[in-house]
Order: sequence, then C-alpha cells, then structure tokens
Amino acid sequence: MGATGQGELSWYRGGGLRACDRWISLCFDNCLTIEGIDLDIPHLRQLWRSALALPEPSGRQVWLHGDLKPSNLLVRQGKLHGVIDFGCLSVGFPDAEHAPLWDLPPRARQAYWNAMSLDDVVWLRARAWAIAVGVSGVSYYWGTYPLFVNECLSRLHAILEAAGER
Repeated sequence: MGATGQGELSWYRGGGLRACDRWISLCFDNCLTIEGIDLDIPHLRQLWRSALALPEPSGRQVWLHGDLKPSNLLVRQGKLHGVIDFGCLSVGFPDAEHAPLWDLPPRARQAYWNAMSLDDVVWLRARAWAIAVGVSGVSYYWGTYPLFVNECLSRLHAILEAAGER
C-alpha cells in the first residue's frame, strides 16, 4: 500500500538484471569448474547475456515474495494452497517472481503465460532471473545442499529444453 523498493524493502530480485551481472558471471565461472556437472553452462550464459540487453523494468513496483520456489509453495489436491517463507519480502518489479515458471511442466507454464498476458520482454527477464537463481544455487550449494542443487539443476534443464519456445 504505497511502499517503495527502498531501504529495508529493497532487494536485488526486485530490480534490474544488470546490477547482478558481475556476481552471476562469477557463478557461471564457478559452475564451469564443477566436475561431473551435466549442464550446458555456455548456452545458459548466452541466454543470460542476451537478457542483459533488454530494457530494464519500469512502471509500478509491487510487493514481492522474493523467494518463490517449489519448497515454499504448499499444494493440496493439485492446487496451490499456501505460500510460506516471507523472509525476502520486498517491493520492486515483479519479473523475478515469474522465475519459478520453469519449475512447472511446459503446459502449465504456457497456461500461466496466457493467463497473465506477459509480454516477451517480461518473459525473457523472468527466464534470466530463473537462470540467475539456478546458477547461483548450483555454484554456492554444490557440495553442501544437494536437494536445492537438484531443484536448481531441474530448473536450468527445463530452461534449456524450452529455450527455443520464445
């Protein structure tokens, strides 16, 4: 209700992609050093780099969960029942909130696209945020948090499989 993405309510996922490029580039570099990783890092990096050329988000800022992912969504009988873990609650542009779409099956992703009437630029920025979260998760948690790494790898593989869709 009138909050803006400043101070305590500001978080990087509510801003633009370019502000994260240095950090995400290091994550890509780290992923290239992981032995046995089955992931097309150069292709993901190319998708990330192409998103950096898109216009930055603009318009009205909104409240953001900030950490939407499968483990923060509660489902009952196949329907979303609740959302938990609001530790990253912030205000900003909603592009990163669409990143979990690549955790969904392709038909569900398409249904979401249609229902939300997302334009191509928002879609590509959302995909870039999904790449950023996935690559940083793999890079940081490779040897310590295998469940989250598997979640990130699954998302990144889905992005690669769907790369030609839009």
